[in-house]
Amino acid sequence: MIKKVLVANRGEIAVRIIRSCREMDIRTVAVYSDADRRALHVLYADEAFHIGPSPSADSYLNIDNIIKAARLSGADAIHPGYGFLSENADFSQRCKKEGIIFIGPSPSAISMMGDKITARKTMLKAGVPVVPGTDDRITSDEQAVKVIKETGFPVMIKASAGGGGKGMRLVSREADIRSALRSARSEAKTAFGDDSVFIEKYIESPHHIEFQILADSHGNIVQLFERECSIQRRHQKIIEETPSPILNPEMRKKMGDDAITAARAVDYEGAGTVEFIVDRDRNYYFLEMNTRLQVEHPITERVVGVDLVKEQINIANGKPLRLRQKELKQHGHAIEFRVYAEDPENNFMPAPGVVTHIDIPYGVGVRVDGSIYEGFEIPLYYDPLIAKLIVWGKDRKDALERSRRALKEFKIAGVRNNLLFLGGILRSEGFVKGEYTTHYIDENRDILMKNEKCEDHCEDIVIITAFMEYLQKVKKASPKEMTAIKNNWKDYSRVRSVLKL
Repeated sequence: MIKKVLVANRGEIAVRIIRSCREMDIRTVAVYSDADRRALHVLYADEAFHIGPSPSADSYLNIDNIIKAARLSGADAIHPGYGFLSENADFSQRCKKEGIIFIGPSPSAISMMGDKITARKTMLKAGVPVVPGTDDRITSDEQAVKVIKETGFPVMIKASAGGGGKGMRLVSREADIRSALRSARSEAKTAFGDDSVFIEKYIESPHHIEFQILADSHGNIVQLFERECSIQRRHQKIIEETPSPILNPEMRKKMGDDAITAARAVDYEGAGTVEFIVDRDRNYYFLEMNTRLQVEHPITERVVGVDLVKEQINIANGKPLRLRQKELKQHGHAIEFRVYAEDPENNFMPAPGVVTHIDIPYGVGVRVDGSIYEGFEIPLYYDPLIAKLIVWGKDRKDALERSRRALKEFKIAGVRNNLLFLGGILRSEGFVKGEYTTHYIDENRDILMKNEKCEDHCEDIVIITAFMEYLQKVKKASPKEMTAIKNNWKDYSRVRSVLKL
């Protein structure tokens, strides 16, 4: 049985995995780069090993260094979390070769689902509906023109090895085909080391709905229902909820059955997610399969009452699933908000820096998975996700009300973040009604930005924090420098008002 787990990841997901390991009395090993020497996951684990410089290519993506850390620490298993090496078949194979348990699916399952064209062919053979498009790689501009004319505009050019919105281009007219192909291939090559692309019919006004599955090595597979993931910016999710506002029981059952069929088609083992795209007429199509734990897994845990990390570890230990499909139910409603260090007003660009103040919301039905603390510097080298707010209610109305309270209490100062923007979405009419698609942010950006406003003492905290920094500068400054700071600092008068100076 697994006795020590090395977590080949960082940030909030590393902390979250370590928590479940502790409850199972399993020792943990953290790995860290130069930038993460003071990170929370490093402080929280039983042991920690340095694996390289700050860039992820030299540290969290360095297979040799991670395997070396596992050897030095005596870890008998590796949990990859999500991102980084979590869907890397070579890493999974290397662990197998080294005699280290990889807490995840087999290398073959990762390879089959990691290549979008292979995944399409596999799902077609299994009878799972897929979006109309090509079943082979596009080899020339001429072939692309021919296929697109036959499919009909609009179409989406997609990277075969892609994900996260990279290597994707929407094409609505013939004149743009060649330039879109070039840019999609170039981006795919840079992001994935593979410039192959394929073409799919573009689904207008879509919903992005995914089903959580668990599969053991004894042939047992269950689905733990859906997550609605249509609130996205730059093709990346920022709010997810379950149950989906648009599914009825019959559609939920049918999609869940197809998710199990998809997993069985690749002899899947472990936790995974089968993603579907749903059109305006409620037709659904297989999109992809994520062969790992998802960022938004906590809302499923809350509604279904299952610790997915513990289930992953039990499956890796060779244990059969104790869960039975007929016994699984959805209880209440849960919503996850991804809190990023980013600037919504500047196209959501990352905004690294030092966290000078943080207030975490608490109370019934509120969970925060995070990895920051006051004084921690958010690095510029990695994804700027800094925390996840998970809120549960007895129904969607209750969850929305509790979310408003929790978001209002969540304060972060020192770095730009999207908390207020998330609050704007939460208060917007379309979200409240559950009437939104993957285009919701793009189509309502001006309204959502207008909804982004400070409430209560949020602005005061930011101002006071800045004023404390100002005082520190003043203490070390000459009278002339003090005057310059005062004259050039636009918030000086507001700070004096807040502090009643």
